[in-house]
Amino acid sequence: MVPSTMLMLVLQGSLLVPQVPCLAAITEGGKIVRQHHQGHGQKTQRTLNKVTMDAHGRMQVNAASHPDRANVSSVAKVQEKYPFYHTTEQLRSEAKRLSKECGGHLSFKTLKDNGVEIDVVTVRNAEATPVNKVFILFGEHSRELISPESGLHFLRALCEDLPDVPQGSSLASAKKALEDSEFQMVLNANPNSRKLVEKGQYCLRVNENGVDLNRQYDEDWQPKAASFGDDTNPGPKPFSEPETRIFQKLMDAYNATTFLTVHSGTLGMYMPWAFDMESNAVTNAGPMKEVLTALDKDHCQCPFGAAGKEVGYPCPGTSLDYAYGKLSVPFAFAFEIHVNKAAVPALTRRWDETKKSGGASLLEKGHHLGHPHFRDFFGEYGSDFVGSSSLLSTVSEEASEMCFSQFNPATKDEYEKEVKNWAESYFEMSSMIAGKLRSKEVTKTKVARPADKAANSASTQVF
Repeated sequence: MVPSTMLMLVLQGSLLVPQVPCLAAITEGGKIVRQHHQGHGQKTQRTLNKVTMDAHGRMQVNAASHPDRANVSSVAKVQEKYPFYHTTEQLRSEAKRLSKECGGHLSFKTLKDNGVEIDVVTVRNAEATPVNKVFILFGEHSRELISPESGLHFLRALCEDLPDVPQGSSLASAKKALEDSEFQMVLNANPNSRKLVEKGQYCLRVNENGVDLNRQYDEDWQPKAASFGDDTNPGPKPFSEPETRIFQKLMDAYNATTFLTVHSGTLGMYMPWAFDMESNAVTNAGPMKEVLTALDKDHCQCPFGAAGKEVGYPCPGTSLDYAYGKLSVPFAFAFEIHVNKAAVPALTRRWDETKKSGGASLLEKGHHLGHPHFRDFFGEYGSDFVGSSSLLSTVSEEASEMCFSQFNPATKDEYEKEVKNWAESYFEMSSMIAGKLRSKEVTKTKVARPADKAANSASTQVF
């Protein structure tokens, strides 16, 4: 997620909207509610408002209504307007193709639960002795199309299926990568809703039941998160959704040493904890921060570090915290890999200014990004894990196109640049972590929980 730099929803003008934790972002067609009409179980949506983009690339809303979801179908389909993106079926067919052309390293399977099908790929060189088991979750939020696209590019690189990769590029290091690491990946974590996004509903974040899949884990899961708006609805209980039940089974069984969830909507690279405003990771915090520091220089130039929250803006129940807190994964990260291009220069400039005015020193001392020093920055450039943002619960057709460019590259050149950049970062992340594991600098051990910090106060302020 931090590769998403800008607060997608800084709203100005006469319409007031509630403040919510994290990047609540825009729900396509407004709040998604499950309603049963005479037993037919149809889902409906509320009216829409018109949205405009200001000179800084920030969304603004005007109080004008629009009918309902049915009219959103007039928006151009992804394949018609952005043909360089893959459909859900194309993602699946590409993964199946690679399973036959990856030197025998790639296995493909589809897991099913209550009408949801999740494709899982595992890449492992059976003749190697990899020390690093990497689990990557792409596409938890359906509108973030670029997340699975970066995963597919990475998968193709692992299978040496990319043309014209220059020598020396991280993308040319598949053999070395598979000596040190093995990979299990969910390329498309929210397939049923992604199909709706592909039909033009570019603002849709949640699954078909209106649940935010990244608030569904039983690491400090909180039902009250629903009060912040349907975009972050955690569902009736942890793992109530078929998607997250599948993810839980996969993650519990895989015994990963590295976990990564990939998002978009801002720019940033985060480590635990995300569920409250004050808890820094203690276990393996130093090595995790070293990895992020190295990756930031070449791939992001964006906020990175512990995903602490501002007062009142927690992100409970995330896959990030679940992997770290429940499964004791030594290296647990969340990347945000795209923001509207218009926001990038201002975001980079403001972040540099924030670091120079004392922020860099605070991070070196172990303070998280929820520290008051960073509040103004994240008030303007929000994230799903850090800072505050405004909930825009209803949007119009015009806003749908804005959603697309907020969460995804809108040109082929930008698309190709971003999938290459982030696929390279996944290689480099895996290599650095494998080195730390091989050297025994880091071993898998039970993670110190936030409640344990009183007994570890000497460690809580040091990465």
